[in-house]
This record gives sequence, C-alpha cells and structure tokens, in this order.
Amino acid sequence: MIEKKKNLSEFIPFEFSSAKDKRIGIVVSEWNNHITDSLLNGAVDCLKEYGFTQENIIIHNVPGSFELPLGAKWLLQNSSVDAVICVGCVIQGETRHFDFISQAVADGIMNVGLDFAKPVVFSVLTTNDMQQAEERAGGKHGNKGVEGAITCLKMLKMHDSL
Repeated sequence: MIEKKKNLSEFIPFEFSSAKDKRIGIVVSEWNNHITDSLLNGAVDCLKEYGFTQENIIIHNVPGSFELPLGAKWLLQNSSVDAVICVGCVIQGETRHFDFISQAVADGIMNVGLDFAKPVVFSVLTTNDMQQAEERAGGKHGNKGVEGAITCLKMLKMHDSL
C-alpha cells in the first residue's frame, strides 16, 4: 500500500554548489499575506541553507496571485535572475472565482517559464480553506515555500548538468 506523505517539505538533501554564481527572484502575492509571508520565509531560509546570500535573492511583491506571472516575466526581462519562484495563496470561496484565478495563475507561470527557458516555479497554495493554507505554510504539511526553493535549485542543477 502506498503511504500518503504528511509533510510535503521533507526531501533528501542534495549537493548544490552554484549558489555564489546564481541569482533567484521571488515574486510574492500580498493577498493572504500572513500565509505568503510564511511561504516566502521558508523559501528564503532554504535558499540560504544552500549558500545563497540575501544579495542574490531578489524579492518583489505583487497585489495578488493573478499578477504573479507578469511579475515573474518583468523580473526575468529586467534583471539577471536565473530563476523565479512565484509565491501565492488562493483560497476557495463561494463563487467560481477560485477556479478561474487558480487556472490562470498556473498556466501563466508555466508559460513564462517556457517563454524564457528558465525555471519559473509554482509555489502557490490553492486550498479549500484557511486551515489548509496554514497547514501548508509551515504547519503539519510543511512549507510550500521550501518546496518551491528546492524545486528551483533542482531545476537549475539539471540545467547546469546538460
């Protein structure tokens, strides 16, 4: 029987020796900021554990998750970042707004990555309620910001090995 993972941020440590040569952008939604601040802190702390300095982590805020793809695109166009982590939180409400925003954000982030041929990481929570968001922003299910940072580093490592 397959066991469902309880803490999504558990991963096998790996070697990443390129931190001094790389710059990572992080675009963060201000909407649900007590959640996105926790995700951002998880990502930054993880990047620092792998040797990044604060100077090599470029952080910009956008109003909401819908603006993450354009923020990532502008960051890639106007700075010398090697990858972007998009941090946001969309919580289900009573209307279909959640569906439209979640799909648009996912598609937009993917398209920016493909357009620039650089990692643009989806570190956006799409949850049914605030409790689920809190559980994934440093709670019992880990921190999706950490996952975003690890995904980013693994993609950069893959690119460097090609």
